[in-house]
Amino acid sequence: MADTIGGRIARAREAASLSVAQAARRLGVKTATWQGWENDRAEPRSNKLLMMAGAFGVSPTWLLGGYGDGPTEVIEDEVQILRQELKSVAQDVASAQARLASVLERLEVFHTYHHVERS
Repeated sequence: MADTIGGRIARAREAASLSVAQAARRLGVKTATWQGWENDRAEPRSNKLLMMAGAFGVSPTWLLGGYGDGPTEVIEDEVQILRQELKSVAQDVASAQARLASVLERLEVFHTYHHVERS
């Protein structure tokens, strides 16, 4: 659905954190009209498409065909997800380093103990 004009309209609306009714009011259309756009049963006229692009901060060409600038919130959400994942990986690495240091210390103690007993 995201690869259709209706899917992109829905994605832009969701990125703006608006309900269908709120978005429809903002553009001065009926909720049923907006739902028709999102469900690909109809397409907005050019003046509504331009208003929608301006209201959502996307390019009209993105709404029409997926070319150009889409919603920035989607990008920011993805960046946030990647940051959280990176933080988790960093914690895993720190934990592994601590375990490695512990094992090396135990090995050193073991080696020292057995080396001293043999002497």
